[in-house]
Amino acid sequence: MQALEFWSLGFTPLPISAVSGTGTGELLDLVCSGLKKIEDPENLDGEENYVPAIAIVGRPNVGKSSILNALVGEDRTIVSPVSGTTRDAIDTEFTGPDGQKYRLIDTAGIRRRAAVASSGSTTEALSVNRAFRAIRRSDVVALVIEAMACITEQDYRIAERIEREGKGCLIVVNKWDTIPNKNQQTATYYEQDVREKLRVLGWAPIVYSTAIAGHSVDKIIVAASTVEKERSRRLSTSILNQVVQEALAFKSPPRNRGGKRGRVYYCTQAAIRPPTFVFFVNDAKLFPETYRRYMEKQLRSDAGFSGTPIRLLWRSRRKIEKNGVGKANQGSCSLVKFNRIITP
Repeated sequence: MQALEFWSLGFTPLPISAVSGTGTGELLDLVCSGLKKIEDPENLDGEENYVPAIAIVGRPNVGKSSILNALVGEDRTIVSPVSGTTRDAIDTEFTGPDGQKYRLIDTAGIRRRAAVASSGSTTEALSVNRAFRAIRRSDVVALVIEAMACITEQDYRIAERIEREGKGCLIVVNKWDTIPNKNQQTATYYEQDVREKLRVLGWAPIVYSTAIAGHSVDKIIVAASTVEKERSRRLSTSILNQVVQEALAFKSPPRNRGGKRGRVYYCTQAAIRPPTFVFFVNDAKLFPETYRRYMEKQLRSDAGFSGTPIRLLWRSRRKIEKNGVGKANQGSCSLVKFNRIITP
């Protein structure tokens, strides 16, 4: 009724509820639309000169250097059937078909820590450390696996490092020509095997290539460019909350043993690279890991974000005590990283 009275005076009110969170997303969008954007010349120049870095990583002798040479069109790195030829992370500037510049980082093969330690080679240990640093300073990681070898435990360890660092990723199945008797179903069956063994990268696109012959290497850059755009994408608060409300309507949060049920008031995107979303809820403890994974799955299904990990931050509503002093719930924030819940 109070809102209707303002309409009669010629105003356009925005009804909201701070308790339930109704209308708060629209209010935030309206406030942000009225703010003037102040362009920082230094940041503006930084965005214009921004060159995405693509790290090419994997086990020894899977064809990482061959991929880099095929992409740039010349022999920038030494290619040899002997594993361990590449010893250092090599940066190479590259311009894609669309004119976008990239920095390609060829890295040394990453063997298991026990294998490196048993070899007693200080050089190899340093090379592996440089490869891990290349992942950390990259934007997108191309995880290269050998088609005939398929997925090994070491591939899974590298995949975990990529997801933990919050980097975009694509899986490159190299030496695809070595698979005998291929047919239309071969790639489908192979992808099922990769998804089963690399569940931590279930969101990463897969590219099949034969780098030494130059087959399908251009698809690697196309996929990497798409991943970088998805990793840098930002959703408006209104669209994001529409996706969240549809997910809540399809499946409500479960009740705990005391009969309490979690409530989501609204959600907003707090950061990019990787995309980070903040859920404002009544109590973060009422949302179990299974439901958080469900919400992440719905976000990917309805909003995209292919090729990039996403982070979900759950924030509890502050309880107002009798003395009027707001006190946050203990453990009110928790960061969801795929299948793991981390409480800062």
